[in-house]
Amino acid sequence: MITRRDHIRDPGHSPSESNIVLSLLLATEQAAGTAGNALLAVPAIYWIAFCAGTALLLVLDMFVFHRHAHEPTLRESAAWTLFWCSLALIFNGWIGYEFGAKHALEFFTGYLVEWSLSMDNVFVFVVIFAFFGVPLKYQYRVLFWGILGAIVMRLTFILAANQLIHRFEWIFYIFGLFLIYSGIKIARSQEGETHPDQNIVLRFARRHFRVAHGSHGDKFFVHENGRLCVTSLFLVLLVIESTDVIFAVDSVPAIFGITKEPFIVFTSNVFAIMGLRALYFLLAGVMNLFRYLNYGLSAVLVFIGVKMLLHDYWHPPHWLSLLVIVSLLATSIVASLWAVSREKKLESTK
Repeated sequence: MITRRDHIRDPGHSPSESNIVLSLLLATEQAAGTAGNALLAVPAIYWIAFCAGTALLLVLDMFVFHRHAHEPTLRESAAWTLFWCSLALIFNGWIGYEFGAKHALEFFTGYLVEWSLSMDNVFVFVVIFAFFGVPLKYQYRVLFWGILGAIVMRLTFILAANQLIHRFEWIFYIFGLFLIYSGIKIARSQEGETHPDQNIVLRFARRHFRVAHGSHGDKFFVHENGRLCVTSLFLVLLVIESTDVIFAVDSVPAIFGITKEPFIVFTSNVFAIMGLRALYFLLAGVMNLFRYLNYGLSAVLVFIGVKMLLHDYWHPPHWLSLLVIVSLLATSIVASLWAVSREKKLESTK
């Protein structure tokens, strides 16, 4: 078998020519390796277009389709959930067309993880709204502004995490350990552990803001005795926003465990967040059907955390990571539905 170096040493080449050819070949190989590890060269116009499109969808959603406060029906929530999922899949197809199948698979895996973690958010939102006694028709408005703030916070977290990873590679191990810790914590968490009244932001607001008495519909600010006051609905918004900071601390390292591409990390996060409101109203009344979902999410976070810890030695293909994540989530959901079905059968036989 003739290697590149054997060919270079062929007697038909002079020593100086051989050295030049060898240098060119080595430089080409190094450049190819560097290109393989380089991040996507995403044009600035793509970032601008995506952010502008997101802003337009938010404006249409709040001020056109949901300009009047009302209680979303199950059918309406299902339709909007289908819309946001379809939009994410269309964007996923564009990622594949523009950047290749590998990055399309990264986006889909990241979106699935973020969407699944959003289901865990629903549990907490249900407790928060129930604690404050927020009517269903006003909850959509709170979630809208909460999600707007979440998008800004996620972008900030992603940009900061991206800089940390590229400046201090060891931070990847910290993220991995944190995800394993978060996964264990989620698995050990029990229903009802959320205590909105102990939220530090809420306690600060009650101590330093003038809070209006009574209910004021969907307003965040009102004038009372000639003074500007915040409403109880504004306090709910503060709790939602501060809670999302905790969610972001889990979700941002998780998505970086799947891909290091900032554009894919951000866009998959945004699509999952944008569909969170519809998902909330779709699942809020049936969260008892997903009693074992926390174990599935726990296993996913632990799996990604282990991947991050072993990233220097273990590089599973993206399709395998996707298969593992889907299997873990599907197992937890099937087990939950089976448990509910079994309980109903036992009750019917009594």
